[in-house]
Amino acid sequence: MHNIKEIRKDFSFFKKSLEKRSLNIDFKNLQKLDEQNRDLIQQKETLEKEKKDISKSKDESLFKRSKEISSDLEKVSDNQKKIKIELENILSNIPNIPHPDVPNGKDENDNIEISKSGKIPQFDFNPKSHYELGEKLKMLDFDLATKTTGSRFVFVKSQLALLERALSNFMLDTHVNQNHYQEISPPLIASDNTMFGTGQLPKFENDQFEIKFDGVSDRKFLIPTAEVILTNMVKDKIVDRKDLPIRLVASTPCFRKEAGSYGKDTKGMIRQHQFYKVEMVSIVEKEKCSEELERMTNCATDILDKLELPYRKIILCSGDMGFSAEKTYDIEVWLPSENKYREISSCSSCSTFQGQRMKTRYKTENKETHYVGTLNGSGLAVGRTLIAVLENYQRKDGSIIVPKVLRSYMNDLESISFN
Repeated sequence: MHNIKEIRKDFSFFKKSLEKRSLNIDFKNLQKLDEQNRDLIQQKETLEKEKKDISKSKDESLFKRSKEISSDLEKVSDNQKKIKIELENILSNIPNIPHPDVPNGKDENDNIEISKSGKIPQFDFNPKSHYELGEKLKMLDFDLATKTTGSRFVFVKSQLALLERALSNFMLDTHVNQNHYQEISPPLIASDNTMFGTGQLPKFENDQFEIKFDGVSDRKFLIPTAEVILTNMVKDKIVDRKDLPIRLVASTPCFRKEAGSYGKDTKGMIRQHQFYKVEMVSIVEKEKCSEELERMTNCATDILDKLELPYRKIILCSGDMGFSAEKTYDIEVWLPSENKYREISSCSSCSTFQGQRMKTRYKTENKETHYVGTLNGSGLAVGRTLIAVLENYQRKDGSIIVPKVLRSYMNDLESISFN
């Protein structure tokens, strides 16, 4: 969340920077509320001082005035609290400021391709979609999931379930053993305060699955990504600088309502309410965010290189970035059935935006206190990687070649076919 004191120092810069986000923010109201809040605080301090002076004087003739001050103080305090809540509500819904490197733009059409990698496969037949392949193999069952649970769920069976698990384990092993992330097996439920810390609440409440506990006053949610729970591991802490960077990784189910995506990707596994993802999180000094983002993105693309899947890397424009991000790289994998690239990972630097919301700081050598920088990235989305393997490694008979790097995770299985 933005600090109103910092905004006040250069309000025109703040306004100009956020205009790049192509959002409708009432800056005049923000300024007005800030002025009202400061004025009421000043009134409160003046009244408190007057009351204190009267108390010190012990002048009985002023006792009546003291009672009047108490009444005035209550009214001013109540008014100031209301204004402060309104001010904080606006601030909590304002996204991060784009990094200077981020290209200006309104939506995904203004994103910029940085590079392409890998060889796009050439088939002597019309490549099938992942859901056609999975259903033919009798290893993806969407109808059964609809019957037992509802739309946008799937049963993954037999050798494809093994492939899904192999992908997750391969990604974890790579990030832990090669990239030196610490593996975490976290809770899959987050409190409302935790969801606020990383920016899911209050703005994206409609996309979250809330769950109810009897006798529990605070709200609980299924995690939409492990980023939420991993990043908040340092919530309300002053982190020892010598412990930075902190690099964490987890493979978890993720849960999203996909609000606003009605009619999009309704077939197959592209956009599900429940999916697996291997998530990387870094906690760093603010000055190290840009360097860490490059490192994290390379960790994600390395997985695709090892799987020999074709992909491209793009930088998101200011209007297409996530709420908490200051700069984002998307990695898109090639899907033959669609004849285009589709997102498989998103790696973002959030600078100190989440650190301020979580109240997470560290001390410099000069004993100055600074908010930490945070980063998150998919390394990778397991379901979408499964899709990419099915489509890029398919054969004419509908069988699937198992990528070489995964065979040791699959009992040396070389191909998947219907038995």
